[in-house]
Amino acid sequence: MDPIIILHAGIASGTVLLFATLGAIFNERAGVMNLGVEGMMLIGAMSAFSVTVSTGNGWLGLVVAMGAGAALALLHGVVTIHFQADQVVSGLALTFLGTGLSLVLGEGLSKAGTINLLPSVMLDPALLTIPVVGQILAIFFHDQSVMVYVGYVMLPLAWYYINHTRPGLHLRAVGESPTAADAMGIPVYGLRYAYVVLGGALAGLAGGTISLAISPGWFSELTTSGQGWIAVGLVIFAQWDPWRAAFGSYAFGALRRLILDIQAPKLLFGFDNPFFYNPYYGFFLAMLPYAFTIVVLVLGSQQAMRRRLGAPAALGVPYVRGERGR
Repeated sequence: MDPIIILHAGIASGTVLLFATLGAIFNERAGVMNLGVEGMMLIGAMSAFSVTVSTGNGWLGLVVAMGAGAALALLHGVVTIHFQADQVVSGLALTFLGTGLSLVLGEGLSKAGTINLLPSVMLDPALLTIPVVGQILAIFFHDQSVMVYVGYVMLPLAWYYINHTRPGLHLRAVGESPTAADAMGIPVYGLRYAYVVLGGALAGLAGGTISLAISPGWFSELTTSGQGWIAVGLVIFAQWDPWRAAFGSYAFGALRRLILDIQAPKLLFGFDNPFFYNPYYGFFLAMLPYAFTIVVLVLGSQQAMRRRLGAPAALGVPYVRGERGR
């Protein structure tokens, strides 16, 4: 097991989680919980792959993926913001809807073969020979998809926008105290719609990135592999902070690669692997990231823990103008 290879793969696959987690952070900072990330990612992956197969243009595929995710998120916004429906139920329904639509509309795509992935950035091999610096460059920059670089740019921009701009202040106000924000003239309903749609677009981008930049260019019902649920858990793990979200995303990406690497070797870290001949060993290892996500979600659902983690005070609470305590 080469740590550089594991970390390199973690950055690549963690970029998918980063896009989805940032989208969920914008949703929840605005006070709207969205458990439909998995469905939006899957329909984004299907849309990106389908458009790319038809046109040969991966960039157009990404744009359509973002539009598909945004359209699905808009439906969630109408149900939860306009009709004040339960956000958890709506989000779960959105996952089922997105999954069903992607499988119906994407029927036959699994037989379409593979497509050319979005380009990767290759560094000068001489740079990789520099002690220490070369290893860092190899992990973060060499032979990484252009979408990884998009993630590098998006991360500080999202953090700066949320914490150091007036629109970001309005975003946080809407999520913390929509009544006070409304009294100050901030358009609570409009901003909630805007950030729900933005979150859906980023989830669609995450799905499109899987199809066009991370996986070998194919689509099936297993494309997302539950990564949308991991993104939902990472929002809580990150305490709604983009930089923590990046750390969690890349760490989970590396963990998924590590799990693949330690399933096969008979010698593990220089010792005999006692579970090598156990047929359930691989299934148990593959379960660990999702089990961790469930634990995070259970802990994060407790009101006392949410306050301790710094969750937006109005998260999950529909806003009705004129009612107190909202």
